[in-house]
Amino acid sequence: MFDIGFWELVLISVVGLVVLGPERLPVAIRTVSQWIGAARNMANSVKDELAQELKIQELQANLKKAEQMGMKDIAPELQESVDELKKVASDVQRPYADKSEQPSATTSNKQE
Repeated sequence: MFDIGFWELVLISVVGLVVLGPERLPVAIRTVSQWIGAARNMANSVKDELAQELKIQELQANLKKAEQMGMKDIAPELQESVDELKKVASDVQRPYADKSEQPSATTSNKQE
């Protein structure tokens, strides 16, 4: 990030020792390092979120493209993704379909 060499660090340390004194210098170094760590963590989390959003947008664009092509002549990896999404969607819907069928069977028994 910053191009700081050995002699620059020595100069900063000497100036910090003279200005802050030997009692407060370690506390100041810890505080500055915590701020730098927090800034790095925040930058990394923002970068990760942006990468996820870009992947989601790319997937949505590929799905729209596949829909426009009528799901014909699409790339094999895209076809695998579509098949996997269909399978997951059917697995998600299956428990709800089973639950909706059970009450109708019990109500038909009550009517008889």
